[in-house]
Amino acid sequence: MTFRQFAFNNVFRNKRLYVAYFLSSVFTVMVFFTFLNFAFHPGLNGEGIHPSVTKGMSVAGGIIYVFSFFFILYSMSSFLQSRKKEFGVLMIQGMSNQQIRWMVFLENMVIGFFATVIGIALGLVFSKAILLIAENVLVLDGSLSFYFPMKALIVTFISFMILFFFISIFVTFVLRTKKLVKLIKGDKIGKSEPKASIWLTVIAVLLVGSGYAIALYVKGPAVAFALFPVVTLVIIGTYFLFTQLNVYVVRKLKESERLFWKKTNMLLFSDLSYRMKDNARAFFMVAIISTVAFSAIGTLVGLNSYLTSGLKSAHPISFVYTAEEAEENNNEINKIEQTLDQYDLTYDKAEIELNYYNQNEDSILITTAETYNAFARITGEKEIDLKDTQVAVVEQSSGNMLVPQANLENSFITLEDGTNANVDKNLLGIAKPNVLPEVMHYYIVGDHIYEQLSSPEHTKKVIGWQVQNGDKDKLIAAGQKVSKEFPGIMAIDHAVHDINKMWSPIMFVGLFIGIVFFVSAGSFLYFRLYTDLDDDKEKFMAISKIGLTTKEMNSVIGKQITLLFFAPIIVAIIHGAVALTALSHMFGYNLFTESAIVLGSFFVIQVVYFIIVRYFYTKQVRLAVE
Repeated sequence: MTFRQFAFNNVFRNKRLYVAYFLSSVFTVMVFFTFLNFAFHPGLNGEGIHPSVTKGMSVAGGIIYVFSFFFILYSMSSFLQSRKKEFGVLMIQGMSNQQIRWMVFLENMVIGFFATVIGIALGLVFSKAILLIAENVLVLDGSLSFYFPMKALIVTFISFMILFFFISIFVTFVLRTKKLVKLIKGDKIGKSEPKASIWLTVIAVLLVGSGYAIALYVKGPAVAFALFPVVTLVIIGTYFLFTQLNVYVVRKLKESERLFWKKTNMLLFSDLSYRMKDNARAFFMVAIISTVAFSAIGTLVGLNSYLTSGLKSAHPISFVYTAEEAEENNNEINKIEQTLDQYDLTYDKAEIELNYYNQNEDSILITTAETYNAFARITGEKEIDLKDTQVAVVEQSSGNMLVPQANLENSFITLEDGTNANVDKNLLGIAKPNVLPEVMHYYIVGDHIYEQLSSPEHTKKVIGWQVQNGDKDKLIAAGQKVSKEFPGIMAIDHAVHDINKMWSPIMFVGLFIGIVFFVSAGSFLYFRLYTDLDDDKEKFMAISKIGLTTKEMNSVIGKQITLLFFAPIIVAIIHGAVALTALSHMFGYNLFTESAIVLGSFFVIQVVYFIIVRYFYTKQVRLAVE
């Protein structure tokens, strides 16, 4: 048997040893191929697709590929870590370091080739389902019909064969076979009790706490400037959190005799500090990667909600036509109404004039309650009533959230004779900001005050049509038609449709990246868990001989796996919640619902993953004990 045959047979005769690394590689290839199948689809590369979507998918493809490299590299390193004893046996039989490296290279290329082929095959099997899901999720004019993705197939195969080749070279280059006694004994060599520095523990809490405080304190555009220092503080603090604080907490728990001697807690805490120390880096990586996934998906969902819901809130009237001059264009108005009639849309109509005045070297809208009430009636808002000398200020619209809100309680307007009319503080909030089509703050005054204003700088003629029997498809179609013909019209349903059309592919791509990150994080935990499988088998086999029941063993293993899985995930969820709260502060828009959906969905997925892994892990330990 040649050396190549030995390496090839070594893979196929030790399926259980190689299966975790192989399956993780298959999954990575399948996700990348599925993404390319979606990205290269003719329906997403033709007319009507915004150029930013194509660029975004190219960038996302690069991110997935680069992350795949590091994910497979980490999987490979964890896989090699579990083979220390095997390398020791081979060295006893006369295999040199160079031969072990060459064997690892050949094995990795074999695994890489079959993982790539099977990953592409699985991607082809599920490609139609993915396209159907995408077609229902995305806002597209056409359909995503099935096609044979030859380009995606070729690019995926070549890309991952290159990836596995460089990973194989890198691993064989850095592979260091330790002394024979260490390879044979493996983890049986004694370890000293892990210690935690009280100062580093305090620093961990202060770093994470200060990062949270800054993120939650800043508002508006300042959030973007605070991003780098907050991320730096939280990342460093998270590292110390897992390397110091976890160990410190476990030691304190062990010192509590009441807790330590309760039931099977002694078994749980006996090596928990060792596991916390050994898994600290894995915990750190999982927490950061999961936080990135939560934040990325949450940001995309939040921005989509902000753009659509915010736009709808700022423009509650179905169709608003604005002429910069007060002169009516009856021809255009008649054509708009003919289009609405063509689509069988019934509506309430209101016509107003908006006058803008020079106030403190700024052009500001000043209008009357009668004008405000004309649009309030067709939008269903409460009408207002002002006395002749009253002045009310209307806060800026939610459609302009990035502009800082001005404090106008003590403001005033200047009349033609030079006197000032102060804002009535008792009228704050009496009028809704989104009734009139003005995103900045404006004033509503009594009739007597209005008559004393100087001549307006300019006047707008505004007509609103509030559709009462709005079928969504008809509203979008009518909006598309009138928007092409008349630049001065705002058709809110068509505008929201255009945003969704451009944003939904980005959302879908972001979902891909988030899934890759999150599943990779779960796989990191999986590899760390199964690295300790043989040790757990030996430990519970020994303890079972002195009376440990199967139920007690399952309880101890369940608690250990729970800590392993959920310690980093809970930290990541808290990080993600703070990040999404900061995002909501940046836009001045409540993202609680969107954040809860994203974080809750990922948590449910992690629970399902945990239940599956716990079942099979416990089963293997139980079979070894029995």
